[in-house]
Amino acid sequence: MFTGIVADLGTVRDVREVDSAGAGADRRLEITTALPAAEFATGASISCSGICLTVIDRGADWFAVTVSAETLSRTTVGAWRVGTAVNLERSVRLGDELGGHLVSGHVDGLGTLTSAMAEGASRRMVFAIPEPLRRHVAEKGSIAVDGVSLTVNEVDNNHFGVNIIPHTLNVTTLGRLQVGDRVNIEIDLLARYVARFLETA
Repeated sequence: MFTGIVADLGTVRDVREVDSAGAGADRRLEITTALPAAEFATGASISCSGICLTVIDRGADWFAVTVSAETLSRTTVGAWRVGTAVNLERSVRLGDELGGHLVSGHVDGLGTLTSAMAEGASRRMVFAIPEPLRRHVAEKGSIAVDGVSLTVNEVDNNHFGVNIIPHTLNVTTLGRLQVGDRVNIEIDLLARYVARFLETA
């Protein structure tokens, strides 16, 4: 589990395909970080722009993960190249402060930035999301965009708006987004379970 509070802005330093028998090839990525990567345990979970991935190797300032063909096809990671910036968060431990909201690192769908405009020192961003996710997004509810915990300001059909403060723009990939860019979306866990309860009640 994660909280959606980004701890570091990493950078992809190497991308290579992994031999795979069957449909599609997995991919190995190496990501540089200011976090103490040498302390990462093999098998540890880390959120990479909202995707929960498993550490398979590490050095003093980098770690490696393997990404399955399924994840490559359903998230933005399939488009990552050397130099791509990545929001990083280590998994939460019991007793840690929950500064954002509970985030699983399981991407529900891809969103698209449709508009971005200055609002004081902040930036108002509007994202389009797939139709099936619309009912899970509520005004003043929580949502994770590329692994960043955000509060929804408004909802209009399959679009939602958020306000990004200067700090978040500076320390995450959200400050680099351009209209048309795709992002990883994870709906609020509470909304997911309420919807499931209503379906089976």
